[in-house]
Amino acid sequence: MDPRLHKQIAAHPFPLLFVTISGAHLYGFPSPDSDFDLRGVHLLPLQQVVGLKSLKETIEKSGIHDGLEIDLVTHDALKFFVMMLKKNGYVLEQVLSPLIVHSTPEHDELKAISRDCITRYHAYHYFGFAETQWKLFQKADPPHVKPLLYVYRVLLTGIHLMRTGEVEANLVTLNETARLPYIPDLIARKTTGPEKGHLDQADLQFHQREYERLRAELQTAFEQSQLPENPSGTDALNDLLVRLRLKS
Repeated sequence: MDPRLHKQIAAHPFPLLFVTISGAHLYGFPSPDSDFDLRGVHLLPLQQVVGLKSLKETIEKSGIHDGLEIDLVTHDALKFFVMMLKKNGYVLEQVLSPLIVHSTPEHDELKAISRDCITRYHAYHYFGFAETQWKLFQKADPPHVKPLLYVYRVLLTGIHLMRTGEVEANLVTLNETARLPYIPDLIARKTTGPEKGHLDQADLQFHQREYERLRAELQTAFEQSQLPENPSGTDALNDLLVRLRLKS
């Protein structure tokens, strides 16, 4: 892990439960000029939580530091835990990201609890995310590689989650099962070119058909999923939060 990332983490104003890398690096298709999306959880001190002053529930910091472009976002544990109990696949991907910059024993506990926060309705998160990225792909002329890769990554993550109950955000890994022949070429275009690289000759009708096909596949996976209707990790998250607050 680049020591410049650790330097930014060390400068955080609050104790950190974890910080992982999200974005293109996690998804398996970073460009040479991609920034590092750092995401994590911080812990506000008890006196701030019980006091009247407004809380710094979210800390954001972005810019170029020591020649490295970094986008750092952390949420207080309470805010993050509440998001985990909603159909928010993004926060689950952050907790379970294998690209770990900073961790604690409580992070390991949180990863275990996160599996009890997964429901079949997380499919809606991936439906919505894919639709947003598809619109971005259609909007640009010439079209960009990045949103198209996001479309495929998101849909395959959702399908995999509905079928297995496992959160997998890396498109390279996902395509080992999906075996979509066009994915390696798209990834190569993204990883060897600029962050906002274009598709020279995008077959829009082909990708339209693939988008609709994979959406239908996600719909079927959702309808057939054996995942629970509701999360069962509420009590465990509450217990962890209380213990974290008492330590702060």
